[in-house]
Amino acid sequence: MEKSGSRWALCDREMTMIPSKVNFSEKFSKLPDEDYSVRIVAKMNDYEFKLVKFKGEFVWHSHPDTDETFIILDGRMMMHFKDKLVEIKSGEMIVIPKGMEHKPTSEEGYKALLIEPEGVANTGDVKSEMTIKKIEWI
Repeated sequence: MEKSGSRWALCDREMTMIPSKVNFSEKFSKLPDEDYSVRIVAKMNDYEFKLVKFKGEFVWHSHPDTDETFIILDGRMMMHFKDKLVEIKSGEMIVIPKGMEHKPTSEEGYKALLIEPEGVANTGDVKSEMTIKKIEWI
């Protein structure tokens, strides 16, 4: 069994991860050519590392049971909160506390590394046309 960003081997009847590097440029080149795409590139314990390419307006949502972290690798994101607006540029990150309603937007687009627990819905507590049922690995 092999998942990008991690190689897995059967050792003593358990799947064990074999360390391998992830090249972000290579992985981003494999994302669909759309304004919004997200894929899993690695896993650590119960956390997934997801590459996100986004341009436009996302939906207002929150994640009632977990924080999430956005690390902006390229471009600029505007993170809307009910009481403020925060600009996050390439080389910066933001941690969204659990339960906090937020909405990412970007006029020019951004590429980000998103870190959150395995199985967290991309639209949190909201179901919309942007909800992805199962995020794929690349």
